[in-house]
Amino acid sequence: MRKTIIAFSAIILLTGISSTILGQDADTLEGWHNSGVLSLNMAQSSFTNWAAGGQNSVALNGLLNLAANYKMGISAWDNALNIGYGKMLQKGNDLGWVKTDDRIDFQSKYGRKASGKWYYSGLMSFKTQMTPGYNYPNTDDKISDLLSPAYLLFSLGMDYKPRPELSVFLSPLTSKNTIVADDYLSSIGAFGVDPGKKFRSELGAYANIAYKKDEIVKNVNFLTKLDLFSNYLHNPQNIDISWETLIVMKVNKFISATVNTHLLYDDDILIKVGEDTEGDAIMGKRAQFKEVIGVGLTYKFIK
Repeated sequence: MRKTIIAFSAIILLTGISSTILGQDADTLEGWHNSGVLSLNMAQSSFTNWAAGGQNSVALNGLLNLAANYKMGISAWDNALNIGYGKMLQKGNDLGWVKTDDRIDFQSKYGRKASGKWYYSGLMSFKTQMTPGYNYPNTDDKISDLLSPAYLLFSLGMDYKPRPELSVFLSPLTSKNTIVADDYLSSIGAFGVDPGKKFRSELGAYANIAYKKDEIVKNVNFLTKLDLFSNYLHNPQNIDISWETLIVMKVNKFISATVNTHLLYDDDILIKVGEDTEGDAIMGKRAQFKEVIGVGLTYKFIK
């Protein structure tokens, strides 16, 4: 599975670089360039005397993607904030509103031109969520919360920016820090921290590949971001992977369909894969995948 993911990642990178070589030169405009996408989606299902069966449900989801990039002379500063939140209410159970999406992802990268399209760069990223998550349908089994986990990353390296749409950041020196602020989750050693500890630090190599293209085809905007991290001090061959994609398909000025996916693999995170004969959980390492599809109101701006 890991080899397949890496192979697909390499294909995306090579495709982006090839299109860059064949395309136009990088934008030379200086100053601030801001953009954003706000999407509010709703899905609803209703069944009355429906022979095939079904459960009435309502799902709400919101996505906010903001970018603020600055370029002046030999300096470039890129900032991105992505927030997603969603809930679903399904008739026929006692769970109430169930969370379907919850994330905060902020990244800031500053660089000074080294040569051609290459920049000496420093990168900081922060990821967490807003509200508790549970092992549904058991609402007493909390598995995540605000700052549990949170990931804080600092990295120094080189950034290759052949076009405004594409950035390839490579770093041999990166500090990846995992925070588990919740007392209970800390006590059970969730998200790779030692039991009872609330902080875990790793030193390793890091790569960040980001591609954002408006009108990749008519009325379709595309954004993808791939993060790869290898811990020098513990199983460096096991690469942590985070791959996010957002596709916005425009119907008219305000209505769009969105597809948001997130593939995640972390060698230190254990997932419940079953139960033993005594009913105790069996934990294992697994790739995680999330998909959110919606149709609703979308507002986009570029400045």
